[in-house]
Amino acid sequence: MDARARLELVWPSKSYLPGYVAALEQGWSPDNVRGAVVTQEHLARIQWDAAGFLAGLVDRDAAGPPIELPDGSTAPRLPGYQRWLWDGEFCGVIGFRWQRGTEALPPYCLGHIGYSVVPWKRGRGYATEALRQILPEARAEGLRYVELSVERGNGASRHVIEANGGVLVAEVVKPAAFGGASSLRYHIRLDPDSAA
Repeated sequence: MDARARLELVWPSKSYLPGYVAALEQGWSPDNVRGAVVTQEHLARIQWDAAGFLAGLVDRDAAGPPIELPDGSTAPRLPGYQRWLWDGEFCGVIGFRWQRGTEALPPYCLGHIGYSVVPWKRGRGYATEALRQILPEARAEGLRYVELSVERGNGASRHVIEANGGVLVAEVVKPAAFGGASSLRYHIRLDPDSAA
């Protein structure tokens, strides 16, 4: 059975939460930038208020608190949500954020979509399939294309993006809050008539 047949994107909920917690407890992080800090924050928030934690993962109105950047500064939250990857077990996350009425993102947002697969589920095509499944949701928000950023040396993630039609558009320098390193910016066209 291939990844497309067995992987689904589910909304974060109480029934899937034990798998998410187990992954965090094994050292996995849903955040590729802030890593272990986010792992510990999420475990603490779930212990304190699991229902509130779950509700905060789906915030289409950007009603939640500001987001914390890697350097400790904060920035306004964008509308967005997280979906969880599920194949009968928890497999990872994919997040989508946007600004209404435009494809443009503020400098502190490195892309519309980010994803992280737990180490023991990697190599199965799950990230590629999750990205494929979330693209229609981005189109439904009126976006003509989505932007994704990746480290030059992250060949696996570059493959995921390119397998979904991603085209390299620029090498950029990340904002100082993210360490100022260079990364690659990709666009995936959602509207075949648009010029991304």
